Amino acid sequence: MKLRNFGKTGLRVSEVGFGAWALGESWWGKQDDAESLKALHRAAELGANFIDTAQVYGDGKSESIIARFRKEWKGDLIIATKTPPDAGDWPPSPYDGPDVTYSPAYLRANVEKRLRALDTDCIDILQLHTWTRAWNKDPKPFETLRKLQKEGKIRFIGVSTPEHDQNSVVDLIKGGWVDSVQVIYNLFEQEPAAEILPAAKEHGVGIIVRMAFDEGALTGKFTRDTVFPKGDFRADYFRGERLGQVVDRVEKIKADVEGSGYSMPQAALKFALSHPAVSTVIAGIRNVAQAEMNLGVSDLPELQAPFLAKLRTHNWRRAIWYGDHW
Repeated sequence: MKLRNFGKTGLRVSEVGFGAWALGESWWGKQDDAESLKALHRAAELGANFIDTAQVYGDGKSESIIARFRKEWKGDLIIATKTPPDAGDWPPSPYDGPDVTYSPAYLRANVEKRLRALDTDCIDILQLHTWTRAWNKDPKPFETLRKLQKEGKIRFIGVSTPEHDQNSVVDLIKGGWVDSVQVIYNLFEQEPAAEILPAAKEHGVGIIVRMAFDEGALTGKFTRDTVFPKGDFRADYFRGERLGQVVDRVEKIKADVEGSGYSMPQAALKFALSHPAVSTVIAGIRNVAQAEMNLGVSDLPELQAPFLAKLRTHNWRRAIWYGDHW
């Protein structure tokens, strides 16, 4: 497993990390806790030292499983979690105020909950679980987080971008408010390469990439007949005409990947890792087989420039949450 610098924090993180959303069962259907622990152990054996979770991943269930694992695992781990908004829309509306959404009292109380859930005295990386550019001129929530950092409750501070305004956090990067940013970056969603990723590289901010597989679509395993299990949020994410459009687009990527020496999942992860600003890509993992498949990508050769240029042609501007038609 290759390690990368996590911005200017001094941390060295596995370039492929463990995305722990499914461990909390929320939105992904049933998940066996024993299988989750086996997956965590296998990932760590393969060199993954970075785990990403959040309160909303099962209302703390994912965090609690990770806490159990950390007691069993003797090696060093870097765990990032997230605090959700206390009130208002998700992502925040321009009319939501930060003093309501992320009030000082709420942030302090929530950080204490995260500490208890993770069974630790200090959170490695605490991320706000969404943002709005309406708060950029006076980002008060980060003032509270910096105080908590000085008190030893948090090592480093981050933010997870809202899906359709990822550039809303660029001012936070330039203003020195964040140590890390979690972004969506994949073969379809390449907009971060225009502004966020270069800004992070320039200012020494760690980049965590999520959704490298676009919720599984870029593994190439879906067909127009795919039916998602009960409780799996992807039944809505790919509702209506969306699944068919995705499958058609993926077929075009498959044609470019064929003969390259990479599988579709491998090409998708390698693409996300190809940008020099990226610190780690958190692949969603829920069993040992997925841990072995995803983490093994680190050992593969880097994408060559001609192939990378070909993959960049699959950039797709779709604004997915704004109705059924992209």
